[in-house]
Amino acid sequence: MPTCRFGPKFLLVSGVLTMAALDSLALFTGLGLSEHKARETLKNATLSTQLRDAATQAQQTLGSTIDKATGTLLYGLASRLRDTRRLSFLVSYIASKKIHTEPQLSAALEYVRSHPLDPIDTMDFEKECGVGVMVTPEQIEEAVEATINKHRAQILVERYRFNMGLLMGEARAALKWADGKMIKHEVDMQVLHLLGPKMEADLEKKPKVAKARVEETEQRTAKDVVENAVEAAGQTLSLMEQLRGEALKFHKPGENYKTPGYVITPHTMDLLRQHLEITGGQVRTRFPPEPNGILHIGHAKAINFNFGYAKANNGICFLRFDDTNPEKEEEKFFTAICDMVAWLGYTPYKVTYASDYFDQLYAWAVELIHRGQAYVCHQRGEELKGHNPLPSPWRDRPLEESLLLFEAMRKGKFSEGEATLRMKLVMEDGKMDPVAYRVKYTPHHRTGDKWCIYPTYDYTHCLCDSIEHITHSLCTKEFQARRSSYFWLCNALDVYCPVQWEYGRLNLHYAVVSKRKILQLVAAGAVRDWDDPRLFTLTALQRRGFPPEAINNFCARVGVTVAQTTMEPHLLEACVRDVLNDTAPRAMAVLESLRVVITNFPAAKPLDIQVPNFPADETKGFHQVPFAPIVFIERTDFKEEPEPGYKRLAWGQPVGLRHTGYVIELQNVIKDPSGCVESLEVTCRQADAGEKPKAFIHWVSQPLICEIRLYDRLFQHKNPEDPAEVPGGFLSDLNPASLQVVEAALVDCSVALAKPFDKFQFERLGYFSVDPDSRKGQLVFNRTVTLKEDPGKV
Repeated sequence: MPTCRFGPKFLLVSGVLTMAALDSLALFTGLGLSEHKARETLKNATLSTQLRDAATQAQQTLGSTIDKATGTLLYGLASRLRDTRRLSFLVSYIASKKIHTEPQLSAALEYVRSHPLDPIDTMDFEKECGVGVMVTPEQIEEAVEATINKHRAQILVERYRFNMGLLMGEARAALKWADGKMIKHEVDMQVLHLLGPKMEADLEKKPKVAKARVEETEQRTAKDVVENAVEAAGQTLSLMEQLRGEALKFHKPGENYKTPGYVITPHTMDLLRQHLEITGGQVRTRFPPEPNGILHIGHAKAINFNFGYAKANNGICFLRFDDTNPEKEEEKFFTAICDMVAWLGYTPYKVTYASDYFDQLYAWAVELIHRGQAYVCHQRGEELKGHNPLPSPWRDRPLEESLLLFEAMRKGKFSEGEATLRMKLVMEDGKMDPVAYRVKYTPHHRTGDKWCIYPTYDYTHCLCDSIEHITHSLCTKEFQARRSSYFWLCNALDVYCPVQWEYGRLNLHYAVVSKRKILQLVAAGAVRDWDDPRLFTLTALQRRGFPPEAINNFCARVGVTVAQTTMEPHLLEACVRDVLNDTAPRAMAVLESLRVVITNFPAAKPLDIQVPNFPADETKGFHQVPFAPIVFIERTDFKEEPEPGYKRLAWGQPVGLRHTGYVIELQNVIKDPSGCVESLEVTCRQADAGEKPKAFIHWVSQPLICEIRLYDRLFQHKNPEDPAEVPGGFLSDLNPASLQVVEAALVDCSVALAKPFDKFQFERLGYFSVDPDSRKGQLVFNRTVTLKEDPGKV
């Protein structure tokens, strides 16, 4: 059978161009295209058709051959024009030389893209496209001269190493409709007049700035950007400021057609008018998680972006569960996702489910078959995998046959994998005919056993957006390859088509967030569950004590970037410290205690000490702790034989006890038979009765006995999933010191009534949060973060 390429009109049969293709090849080379470029153009049926129509019309208008400059503009028009209705209109302007420069063509394409309605206002069009504007050589000379004078001193120093493109750009900005070649020629002439001919030194290459080591710069981690933001938080735009109005250059509701790449059909404008009548021009977004796992730090960015963009622009945001895969969905995931959205401070306009629309989605699938845009296929899943799967032998089966078979799928007459409904389109990544429906004999948590066929993401997502009249469908960059199917499916069914916008994912070093891999960690006993505080799921961060404001601030500092960002955990921890420093009341705790007896205690009974909740701002109140003859200090705050520079308790070196107004001085060291220090005997004096001590240490008296869990990074390497960095796999990279449990820590009694998730700063130790494992009289604390980035600092 002969092989065919290039579409129906431009055929290459058995490697030989047909007569039609040869005629088109001659036509394209006549426009100034090289033979190679002309042949490449022939491979694109849509471009070939548009270019042939444009060239034919231009020839008829000119009555002669087309010069190369006109041919270049015609090719640019054919390759960039999306609304084919405007082809003839724009060709007439090019052929008549009313549009004769690239800037004019760009302006014309932008004008017709943003004005899809008929008729076009020709006066306004010509004004916006510079039709009739004449730029004289004198004007070009003056503009270039002004630009060179502006940079004259730097040009004289750098000579021909100066960036001449800067001169070109500024001159073109001053003369919007000038011919670029004429500007370049004038720049070259004036620079030559200023500097004279190039000398030998001018021919030497400009020294290159030494490249930083790869491991220091990595893939745009945005580390420097965010570190600067952490150091100068006052200069960081709030999330609302980043998302408000024109900040993101998104389209306005109802102006979807102004978005580059948006596909316009004869029904588009009517559908947009109906859309505006329903929404009143309100911004509508949605956060659409799959209820098959727990949300993680990357989802926090998505939540902030979707809910934040709606909030910043007086809009609404739906929380829509993509519940199309009943095998993996569990009620606990639905509940946890709702809880986390609320925890981050957002309230959905409405909670919806893809399953709410199953009846409508099925009806549209039937309609898609009626329109010849979908078919029932019997290829198995393994046959569809890979980069170049074979086309389905059932692609062209009769409509009636597909309708009957699809009904049979719905009635349960096929086993799983035996039949699918596929859509007739090719996606950006080359994936051909994505699946719309598949057979699954799993009861659905909401619809029970009503359905045994379920729609896929590729089919469901855009149509649910359409039903809910979403204006901005915000998703991460990996969904960019699905944008064409998004537009195609809405337009194939003639329903309102939202606009999909992509942004970069947020990742963290030293972390694994894949649902499958977290399950492996749980199964291996490396972590307890999805909310283990060493993970970066949102429930884990909540349990560890991260305030939601800190996570939102972190997302704001990362920014709404298009590029994928991989951040260092300490940047998130810096945001946590910023919030907790102002919100976590102080208390005192001792992790490794040493008993201290004050032999000359100044009172017959314990004293009540007033301790400020926030020492830097005593207006925020005080709490009371007992001060008795027996206190406990950190074992590391005493040394019999201190090293140089040691400032805490030692022989001949007294220390102050924080908040008491007393200084203690060592009198005796009591040891057990093995020589280990058991306790100390000290005397005390008032702090103002003698020389000020070198240090003040924290202490507890009549304390609570609590459990304290100290967390560190779960993995030892930055990229535990990278085989080049961790050849043995992420499970081999576990940090054995990621959790240390202090079972008998001593905490002052001011925390006795603390509830789960209450947060404190334990002075000199770090920030801690009450764990849900706590019981009455048995408090458990999780260390959220240390006081400093380097926990080894004193």
